[in-house]
Amino acid sequence: MITRLLAALAMIATALMSSANAREYLTGPNAEGIIIRDTIIYAGSMLADPDSKPTGPVTIIVTPSGKIEEITAGFDYDAPDHDSIVIDLKTKTIVSGLIDLHVHLTGDPGGDFWKRTTEPAEWGVVVGAKNALVTARAGFTTVREAGSSQYSAFSLRRGTAEGVIPGPRIVAAGPALAIVGGHGDTTGFKEEVNELLASGYSCTGANECAQKVRKASRAGSDIIKITATGGVLSQQGRGLEAHFTDAEMKSIADTAHSLGLKVMAHAHGARGIEAAARAGIDTIDHGTFADEAALKVMKANGSALVPTLMAFKGVSERLGKGIYTPVVEDKIRMTLGRVGKAVTMAKKMGVTVAFGTDAGVFNHGRNAEEFQLMVDAGLTAKEAFASGTTVAAKVLGMDKQIGRIAVGYSADMIAVDQNPLDNIRTLENVDWVMVRGRVID
Repeated sequence: MITRLLAALAMIATALMSSANAREYLTGPNAEGIIIRDTIIYAGSMLADPDSKPTGPVTIIVTPSGKIEEITAGFDYDAPDHDSIVIDLKTKTIVSGLIDLHVHLTGDPGGDFWKRTTEPAEWGVVVGAKNALVTARAGFTTVREAGSSQYSAFSLRRGTAEGVIPGPRIVAAGPALAIVGGHGDTTGFKEEVNELLASGYSCTGANECAQKVRKASRAGSDIIKITATGGVLSQQGRGLEAHFTDAEMKSIADTAHSLGLKVMAHAHGARGIEAAARAGIDTIDHGTFADEAALKVMKANGSALVPTLMAFKGVSERLGKGIYTPVVEDKIRMTLGRVGKAVTMAKKMGVTVAFGTDAGVFNHGRNAEEFQLMVDAGLTAKEAFASGTTVAAKVLGMDKQIGRIAVGYSADMIAVDQNPLDNIRTLENVDWVMVRGRVID
């Protein structure tokens, strides 16, 4: 009996030692039981953040817990071979891992809204695991998951945090709050089918909307997502202006903030954007028809713009191919003439512009193409790069943990061929990625 117990305990200990969640040992036939004290990275150049200048050669030391412990000039760090993993990036420029504030990992592009009736929520975790790896390989080490079924994004969040699946750090919203019959609520089917497929997060009136925020918080949401206006890809064609009332949006924002949660709002129409910003919503995502009046309110209330320009590029590539229903195609064509104009105006008026793509509307892994679109809309390369690093980190409230390469920060880093401030498109071709001190293969 004792022998069997000891054998079982040994098996558990072995499993824990090999866990990617808290790995302190290098396992394998040639190095079993050897303690790893650090990872040594030799980089040809480092751009610590958008406000820094590129360095010459540097050595970066990463602890087993995934934090940056030391950054020194040159390649003179002398560590015992048996204590360290050495990564040679001497021909590369190393920069902070990128941050995308608007992705849908659990979905791939398509117009098949009817699939909701045939695909279980669990399938979203399978798709999400695939997309998490693709996203990380593209250089995005932190993402904000902007709407999913009840637990799929939360499962992915845990999986990448514990190293069970490779992927970025995930800040997850879970199901979006929506009005009954609006964007984010299930529409397009017979009413009894709509009811069966409903997420349980639609609400009417300030009290019910507050209750749904609390429900989302209880379920595990890191952030509250609302669909503040009509949407382009939903099956209702009732315009793109405000869906929630002013009282409902203020209730959502106030309740979320009282719980320590921020709120992100899908918003297209100008008056809907203005109402969301006035209510205290933290980010306006898409912001397609934002005008001067809406942007003034955003500026006054500190609401950041997350423009998701790649979403419009993605849907425009699929027009006229029988992918979208006629109602959706009409809405897409209505928006295309406005793409990028809100970014130009936001910069001029001093509104914070942060990086987000709406990946899932287009193929995951193309996220970095957004940087060039932002430059085309009037940002400098430095401003665009900042939007996806330091600015995005601040929007998340994580600017003391991610968004730059610095001692004590999470070891979220990527390697590219050039300084992105000289060529922003170098971020579209990432050669090496580390998330939380783990190298993404």
